[in-house]
Amino acid sequence: MSVLEDDEYRAFRRDLHRHPEPAWREFYTTARIVAALRERDLTELHVGPDALATDERLNVPDDEELAEWEDQAREAGADPEILDELSGGYTGCVAVVERGDGPVVGLRVDIDALPITESESGEHVPAAEGFRSEHEGFMHACGHDAHATMGLGALDAVLDSDFAGTLKVFFQPGEEQVAGGKPMAESGHLDDVDYLYAVHVGLDHPSGEVVCGVEGFLAVRHFLAEFTGEPAHAGARPEQGRNTVQAMAAAVQNLYAIPRHADGPTRVNAGLVGGGTATNIIPEESHIEGELRGQTTELAEYMSDHADRILDSAAEMHDCEVDVSTLGEAPSATSDEALAGLVRESAGDVAGVTNIVDSDDLGGSEDATYLMNYVQEQGGLACYLGVGTDHPGGHHTTDFDVVEDDLSVGIDVIAGAIRRVAETRP
Repeated sequence: MSVLEDDEYRAFRRDLHRHPEPAWREFYTTARIVAALRERDLTELHVGPDALATDERLNVPDDEELAEWEDQAREAGADPEILDELSGGYTGCVAVVERGDGPVVGLRVDIDALPITESESGEHVPAAEGFRSEHEGFMHACGHDAHATMGLGALDAVLDSDFAGTLKVFFQPGEEQVAGGKPMAESGHLDDVDYLYAVHVGLDHPSGEVVCGVEGFLAVRHFLAEFTGEPAHAGARPEQGRNTVQAMAAAVQNLYAIPRHADGPTRVNAGLVGGGTATNIIPEESHIEGELRGQTTELAEYMSDHADRILDSAAEMHDCEVDVSTLGEAPSATSDEALAGLVRESAGDVAGVTNIVDSDDLGGSEDATYLMNYVQEQGGLACYLGVGTDHPGGHHTTDFDVVEDDLSVGIDVIAGAIRRVAETRP
């Protein structure tokens, strides 16, 4: 069983839920986690730039925005000395526990939130019980507050056990923008990891259900295409302009025309588009923010290659320029059956688990895949597991929530699987 009382983990999760922060702005969240970890008997704790390959970060906000979020965290009561270590948006941390000879086991949990306004309905538990988001326009709509809590709880349970080996818990920033997995994977802290677990709550599985090995990760790339042209009076001198909306519109149309692929499913979406300043001005700036996905990393690369060609050609067609940048990306991955089998064994011993599912497809993207692939490419094993919860809305919706009793279920399943790795070394 987990070490702290359930209500202490519940309070920790609610504190994180009240202070949701998006990628590279998880100042309060990281500071709160670090403060809790420093109360534990850790061997090492890597914070800030020490937890990341800093030159691999993508889509980092500008200094002004980072400073605003850091100041907000400071005003909310985050430890100022910890915030100093995170300054510049170097969020996230890695906790290390060394307990004698044995394998090195990693656990990855994500900590960031989404730009969604949380429900104020009296039927929404966070609103009804006073821990609704205090950052209007942002919320934990995917359960990462629960993931961070499970990571802390699993570490506690391992500390309180006869586990022999090394445990590393990766509290990863920036998953929602698929921007934090690669910096953490290439930080050096995974170099000696033999086995890695990652976890997600919900995923449309009910409370009491555990998914031993999640599959079906779509490789993904988020991109920003910024078109530049020349303004002109739309009535008097239209021929003097170079219209970026024409280029942008041509690109959107042709992105959706990328041929499907025989090797598997592919996806494209121009999610945010815009440009122009007035009806009587030829638009000199326009943009597309979109994403490309594939069932495999190779299929996502196929989509990316076609997309880059289309964006360049659309700009050239209308005598404009385009700058294309990658905002986030992640490869596909598979869960190793040997580790999934240990999740099954662990789940079978946990009170509250009523159904065990061997595998299920995610149907989306996740940058834990960077960490999974990194370990597997070095000859290790990796597994992504799911802990069910009766969430009252879909993921990424205004009324998403988790059943807090499921926190202890997740903690005990994860900790049990970690201990079994040390015992069996599959």
